[in-house]
Amino acid sequence: MRAGLLAIFIATSATADAPQFEDITHLIPEHHYSGGWEHFVGGGVAALDCTGNGLPDLVLAGGEGPALLLRNEGAMAFTPEDLPITGMTGAYPLDIDGDGVLDLFILRVGPNIVLRGLGDCMFEDATEALGINSGNGWSTAFTAWWDEGHARPTLFVGNYVDRDDPTGPFFACDDNQLLRPRAGGWHSEPFGPGFCPLSALAARDARDRLTLRLSNDRHYYVRGGYEQMWDIAEARFLGADDGWAEQMLWGMGIASRDITGNGLADVYLTSMADQMLQLAQMDGTYRVAPFEMGHTAHRPATGDDGRPSTGWHAQWGDVNNNGRADLFVAKGNVDQMPDLAMADPNTLLMQGVDGRFTEVGHLAGAGDPARSRGAALVDLDGDGRLDLVVVNRRAPARLYRNVSDGVGNWLAVALRDAGGNTQAIGARVEVTSDAGQQWQELSIGGGHAGGQAGALHFGLGAAEHAEITVHWPDGQKTRHSASNVNRRITLTPLD
Repeated sequence: MRAGLLAIFIATSATADAPQFEDITHLIPEHHYSGGWEHFVGGGVAALDCTGNGLPDLVLAGGEGPALLLRNEGAMAFTPEDLPITGMTGAYPLDIDGDGVLDLFILRVGPNIVLRGLGDCMFEDATEALGINSGNGWSTAFTAWWDEGHARPTLFVGNYVDRDDPTGPFFACDDNQLLRPRAGGWHSEPFGPGFCPLSALAARDARDRLTLRLSNDRHYYVRGGYEQMWDIAEARFLGADDGWAEQMLWGMGIASRDITGNGLADVYLTSMADQMLQLAQMDGTYRVAPFEMGHTAHRPATGDDGRPSTGWHAQWGDVNNNGRADLFVAKGNVDQMPDLAMADPNTLLMQGVDGRFTEVGHLAGAGDPARSRGAALVDLDGDGRLDLVVVNRRAPARLYRNVSDGVGNWLAVALRDAGGNTQAIGARVEVTSDAGQQWQELSIGGGHAGGQAGALHFGLGAAEHAEITVHWPDGQKTRHSASNVNRRITLTPLD
């Protein structure tokens, strides 16, 4: 076979194997994440069902412009509403007051805002009423968790550069903020040292302990800083004695999921140049994944710009429902940084049976070269295929429908619990089927400036039956059989 024909054959085969996304951006209004240098970062997406119809609605940060709420009416029809909030870098959904209705923690350049959900995607500013210290920093990271015995969550807010430091911006990372629940509201305390976090995640680490992970932007701490891990129960940072090796990254986003099958969550960290995958080891430590796994996404996949990539939001998700987690990475130059790629298409890495990843973003129709920031890989129409929304800086947000043929079966598992932690944050869900054993942890945080509240999605391949085990936050364990797949299941500890 001649070389030219061989290249065509390989490209055709790869296209046939790649998932397919249809760009349906025309169905939503044009929306930009705009602003000056304080909005070089941020631009997140929050996905939550605030209408109560079982489908995720979307909130898109606007930077200096207004945020955008997209009510999901079903069948990829969205009703847009401006949220009159400016200075917004991102948003995370959670039920902060335990009333069963999802709220939004809004990150801003300036005082943060807590929007209390009233139902039907109606919200009210309840920051003061809830006793939340809104701060006045440049907030770029958020996570939350429920300490044992508490009905309300502990909140962590990551702050970027101190805008009031006259010696900044370099070496001027602001203190972060920890908000602990107390009678009448939350007690606010500074949390340091701060090394300019752009992502935070409270979840179980390789030791199987609840840990706060911070991914920090080396661009502004420059030296003397590093990635941070804070043991929540012991209230201390991990160090070399704990097996925690210091890493210095231009940290942007965090994505956590077990991809090796050992029952421990592996962690993907976006950065400038190489993106890092840390594989959780059974001895409680992490190992940097070898380059041969194909995960680094260190250069643009297409085009003639060979400079290093800049990664932002990262998210695991089984795009073709074959039982293996794939990875989406939003990419884009900070603004005009000359040492990094300007035309930097977004990345979609498909995981093979051997655990290696193959870049297919350009083949799948999701390789937009705009300056992307936040994103959400989420099933928007309830058909079991993960769709995609991406927020771009100084370019229109993109909406993609997953129209892939030949995808596998699936389950979506939602949890509801009694008490203040209504969404069962901290629970672990295991799904066992002919596609193997998978597990995911329900958490708030990670990504870049935005997160999701909703059902956990599991691809099942050809399997038509699955066993579900839920490890609830209080230690209770329940088991369930799913003889009918391709549906959403809502479970409680009493089921």
